[in-house]
Amino acid sequence: MNNILKTALISFLLVALAGPVGATSDENTLNSVRVEVNGLVCAFCARGIRNTFNRESATADVLVSLENRLVAVEFKPGMQLSDEEITKRLTDSGYNVVSITRTDESVASIRASLK
Repeated sequence: MNNILKTALISFLLVALAGPVGATSDENTLNSVRVEVNGLVCAFCARGIRNTFNRESATADVLVSLENRLVAVEFKPGMQLSDEEITKRLTDSGYNVVSITRTDESVASIRASLK
């Protein structure tokens, strides 16, 4: 194999093994959303929201806090739902979305901070 071909092949392999540009090396990076919601009034509301998001293949964990008017959803690595998809699921269930904030904080951490 000539040197130019070897160099090209090595360069290609290095780029391919490095992964996509901007990708993190930590596959366990959490991606979650904190959603401020109006209309949460009872445990039935909380259970319905948890069921709605747990049906999504992208969902790893869900927290619904009636006291804080908060829905937090943690996504599996490499997966997520768009703000529009999140808003649709909540408004279709009868709730008003006030704000959506993306965070690296896990739902377990959010849950602990509310206690």
